[in-house]
Amino acid sequence: MMILRRTVLLMLISTAVFAQDDLMKEMLDNETPQTNYASSTFKGSRIINGQSIETRGKGELEFIFAHRFGPVSGGSYELFGLDQAYVRLGLEYGITDNLGVGFGRNSFDKTMDGYLRYKFIRQSTGAINFPVTITAFGSGAIRTSPRAQDAAYDIQLVDRLAYTAQLLIARKFSPTFSMQLMPTLVHKNTVDKTVETNDVYALGFAGRLRVSRSIALTSEYYHRFNVGNANPYYNAVGVGIDIETGGHVFQLIFTNTRGLTERAFITETQGDVRNGDFSLGFNVTRAFQVKKPK
Repeated sequence: MMILRRTVLLMLISTAVFAQDDLMKEMLDNETPQTNYASSTFKGSRIINGQSIETRGKGELEFIFAHRFGPVSGGSYELFGLDQAYVRLGLEYGITDNLGVGFGRNSFDKTMDGYLRYKFIRQSTGAINFPVTITAFGSGAIRTSPRAQDAAYDIQLVDRLAYTAQLLIARKFSPTFSMQLMPTLVHKNTVDKTVETNDVYALGFAGRLRVSRSIALTSEYYHRFNVGNANPYYNAVGVGIDIETGGHVFQLIFTNTRGLTERAFITETQGDVRNGDFSLGFNVTRAFQVKKPK
């Protein structure tokens, strides 16, 4: 009987100690502020034509298929642009959760491009309070058209190169509404200086409004600053619908540009919205986990 009493007493003391430890841990957790990070500010790595702040997770590979048709103003003879098709096929890989590398090929101007994006600040509340997410984006592109034998002038490899530097600054204001600013510099090694400059400065604006669990409305506009009166190109503008379908993000797009690299759609957009020069298009992205996180 004495042994039984001692056993019961030890059990009661142990239970009290563990309960006290759990209570103390809960009190410490409540006293220690947690950091809550914003997520899914945008659903894809692209908003319309341009980049978003989003990066792939570590070990994720994203396949990007972008398609643009001809201008709707082509009328029924061109099936409102559907007779013409330009595509970009691309891949992006998450080296870390915040750093990604990508490359692609665009049929519109036979351009190959490669880029890096790095998310170095995340919107957060709590222990760390910061109002926006900031991602740095840098790319290089080589335009392989026209071929050297078809060019009207002596064209060298260096003449075909262009570079882009951007800061992507976004805020998720609510679960349904996000906005992004994109200060941008595009440098082209060789241009016709009677109508263009080597360096083009632009500021992009974009927004996303979620209207249901799987559907969101998007918009995007890039304004160029240092363009002369002789410049034949226009500012890129577009609207779209994002549709989430499992592991896919399908983006239906209406835009005045068929370019699918920063050099093309920021500095060489040919569609004049005042004349109704819009084109239909879409982006399809699919992510694969090729390396399991540890």
